Amino acid sequence: MTGEAEIVDLSVAYPTRTPTVDPYAATAHRRWMLGRVIIYGLLTLFALIYLFPALIVISNSFRSGIDVREHGIIAFPEQLTLDPWIYAWTRACVAGRCHGIAPNFINSLLITIPATLISTALGLLNGFVLSKWRFRGSEWVFGLMLLGVFMPSQITLLPWAFIMGKLGLSNSATGLILIHTVQGISFATLFCRNFFVSIPDEIVKAARIDGAGFWRILWKVMLPLATPILIVTFIWQFTSIWNEYLFGMVFTRGDQQPVTAALMSVRAGGSSAAVLISAIPPLLIYFFGGRFFVSGLTQGALK
Repeated sequence: MTGEAEIVDLSVAYPTRTPTVDPYAATAHRRWMLGRVIIYGLLTLFALIYLFPALIVISNSFRSGIDVREHGIIAFPEQLTLDPWIYAWTRACVAGRCHGIAPNFINSLLITIPATLISTALGLLNGFVLSKWRFRGSEWVFGLMLLGVFMPSQITLLPWAFIMGKLGLSNSATGLILIHTVQGISFATLFCRNFFVSIPDEIVKAARIDGAGFWRILWKVMLPLATPILIVTFIWQFTSIWNEYLFGMVFTRGDQQPVTAALMSVRAGGSSAAVLISAIPPLLIYFFGGRFFVSGLTQGALK
């Protein structure tokens, strides 16, 4: 022993191994990455194509009429301006009256809100009766009501014209409220009935044993459970009635028209801004209630 520490070469005692690469795994990984790139690339392209008209409308709503005439519809605004929005709301000519679309926007609110609330309430009542308070022939009644979901609106124009004339409700918001309420009962009943079917019948039986009647069970038992489907029905009815064009165009005119029918009369200078103004209420409804809409659908609305 010399007293000096013996130096051991660890690289010789424990030789390092270079990691081996599986060529099949590497090839599979490259194919997977290529597939992801192609898929997301196509989705991005389709999204841009789908959003392109909306981007054009938004862009034109902030362009002056001179800018649109000089550079065409498809162009970025040289200078942002709110004049088209002000013009569309206060001065746009609709059916010879240059008061903007504000009266028609208010008409749509006066039509859509009552029709939505009434049709949703009737759908709740019908859904409860046809699911938990069945009677002889209730399935036939539900089947006949279900036909309204698949019946085109054009088929009902002549019957509604006859009814509107007899009741004296032509060219009035009240007439459109009646039409949209009746037309919306089928969808509201379908949503609520399918939701109530998913609720155990034992809940209703227990309430009846405790002495609760029809209205108490509906109000105290079913209504708290039906909050998700009521939100779904309200959103569906509101957007459908607000965006409806045919009945408003046929049965009303001038200042009595809803905003969707009035848009056809707005000149190009404020048409884009008018379209965006008319789209604000449905967008707000989906923005604040969209997550409730999805959760409500998953809880039985379309089972």
